[in-house]
Amino acid sequence: GMVSNWTTIPPPLFKKVVIVLIDALRDDFVFGSKGKQFMPYTTQVVEKGTSYSFIAEAKPPTVTMPRIKALMTGSIPGFIDVVVNLNSPALLDDNLIWQAKTAGKRIIFYGDDTWVKLFPKHFVEYDGTTSFFVSDFTEVDDNVTRHLDRVLKREDWDLLILHYLGLDHIGHVTGPNSPLVGPKLREMDNILKKIHISLLSKVEEASLPNLLVVCGDHGMSETGSHGGSSEGEVHTPLLFISSAFEKRSAPLTQPEHVQQTDLASTLAIGLGLPISRNSVGNLILPVVGGKTMREQLRFVHLNGFQLSRLLQENTPAYEKDPGYEHFKIAEKSHGNWIKLYLEGNNSEILLNLGKKVLKQYLEALKTLSSSLSRQVAQYDMYSMVVGTVIIMEVLLLLLLSVPKALSKRAEFEVPLSPPLFSLLFYLMCLMLCAVHVIVCTSAGSLCYFCSMSWLTAVGVMMLISALMCGILSAIAKIFENSRLPAKNPVVSSSSSSWSEIDVLILAGTIGHVLSLGASSFIEEEHQTWYFLINTLCLVLCQELCRNNFLLKECDLQHSTNVKQNFDSIGETSECKNIDIPAASNSKLGKATSSSEFIKGSDKWISLATPWIILICCRLLRSLNQTGVQWAHRPDFGHWLTSSEHKSELSFLAAVSLLMIFFLVQRRCSLVSKIAMALGLLGVYSYRAAIGNVVFPWQHGGKDISK
Repeated sequence: GMVSNWTTIPPPLFKKVVIVLIDALRDDFVFGSKGKQFMPYTTQVVEKGTSYSFIAEAKPPTVTMPRIKALMTGSIPGFIDVVVNLNSPALLDDNLIWQAKTAGKRIIFYGDDTWVKLFPKHFVEYDGTTSFFVSDFTEVDDNVTRHLDRVLKREDWDLLILHYLGLDHIGHVTGPNSPLVGPKLREMDNILKKIHISLLSKVEEASLPNLLVVCGDHGMSETGSHGGSSEGEVHTPLLFISSAFEKRSAPLTQPEHVQQTDLASTLAIGLGLPISRNSVGNLILPVVGGKTMREQLRFVHLNGFQLSRLLQENTPAYEKDPGYEHFKIAEKSHGNWIKLYLEGNNSEILLNLGKKVLKQYLEALKTLSSSLSRQVAQYDMYSMVVGTVIIMEVLLLLLLSVPKALSKRAEFEVPLSPPLFSLLFYLMCLMLCAVHVIVCTSAGSLCYFCSMSWLTAVGVMMLISALMCGILSAIAKIFENSRLPAKNPVVSSSSSSWSEIDVLILAGTIGHVLSLGASSFIEEEHQTWYFLINTLCLVLCQELCRNNFLLKECDLQHSTNVKQNFDSIGETSECKNIDIPAASNSKLGKATSSSEFIKGSDKWISLATPWIILICCRLLRSLNQTGVQWAHRPDFGHWLTSSEHKSELSFLAAVSLLMIFFLVQRRCSLVSKIAMALGLLGVYSYRAAIGNVVFPWQHGGKDISK
């Protein structure tokens, strides 16, 4: 029937497609000042050539493997893919590469070997490069480019994928503002120029035009890293360059924002392939904007049909979804347009109706994609809550043990037998089991914890109840001990009550754990440590001042009593005619004065220690600025590593190596001393060879790149 013809896959729009994925390519590297300065050819094509430019928004986590999955499947990966990113398994979901291989497309790949792991046996030719040697800025890209001249001359391929890693490595090591970024962007610009000119030369020979796609998997933060959700990490350029597009006449305005998942649907239409089953992306309409209205409506209907089918599979009440309702209305309007078209009506009415139907389809696609994205973002909250409760109970037990662990006995007793045989334990077990039954019977979707056996679930509920009863019992015991009358007030106050330092350590630990729950602290975790160290030093200083000065009156009274005791002893000795030698008195006086001097010096050293630590911490903070908000600021580390201050760095390095030698050599044999001296000399020589430091007889010298 008519509907089945609508869902038939149309023929391809492009003969050859080249995808150039530049790892960690931020949008401002192409559309900003750096693009105009270092990528002149790409900028010219974007502003005046036959191209369409977009800013693709990547969803976190912004690491390579989940982003490749999003680009090729159109789905939204989860945060578990951050772990899988280290050793990527084969991708089993429906994806563009599998569809192309099934359709007989010949695919060639060069670049990051993550693709080879995700799509094994999909490429007719490939050369993978590892992504973990981040100090390699050159060879990792040369190993990709060396194949270009040979491949571009050949005709035995349909899809060519190139994944360049050099820019990402530069970002990790030196950051986005590094002087190495400019030459790397210029290198990428020359590569894009070579590919574009080669594709243009084959236009006359081919019956269909070719397409060049330039994109990034993710961006980079101000420190050069990625993984979070900052603007620099999630915004990447997306360029479609083809002779099939109309040449841009008006100047380029701000590029339109699209989702990174939209690329899979757009490329599927362009290559004449089915859209991936689990794709939530929308067709990027300008790419097919040069086609007739009938073809454009057919393309957006295919996309809407795929999204509505995915919604039916994942939502029981899909008919009430606004996106599904809008799609059905657009589909009905599309049928009316087809009737007018088949009747041979080519008037302005047909064109206006076609534009109206196209607008309805686009609104339906947007609503469907949003609904499906929310479906994907739904997590197994019940299982997560159960796991979080167990973790928090164990953490609370550990926090309660902190004061005991810092004491001399270093032990913490958790009374278990009374709580396990208490009424509270059994009531909590019954209540939790009842909650478990209610949640599992009313859950609309599958839940991992509910899929467990009832025996396992009851065991988990008993564990939660036992931990809670143990915590309550431990807290009750602490309060009970604090209310007991003290036999020795001094000992009691020192053993049972918490000092300010104990409270600070406890509060700091809790605060630091809570701060890790904020995504903005992924790269600002050190700020918490800076604050805690400064606060701890000030509290220690206050404690020392109180012990040394506020208790002075008590010490004076104690010394007066001791003096009276010594006087009474002297009087007794006089009455009993006991001679105390003068030499002994003088020795005793000297010993007393020397011990007082030692005690006085120790007191001042202890008082000065927190302030010395604070000064050292401040110097360490200025040595190397870290974090998204501070990495671009000048610091002592950048001052030392600049070419103008190479002599200062050389002197500091030499002094440090000499200090290591003199501190370690005292307990070494002669052979060990010689070996260590040669080893340290080798360290300095290596740094001099790569241009970091210089020898005394050298004057300056050019930097040698790693």
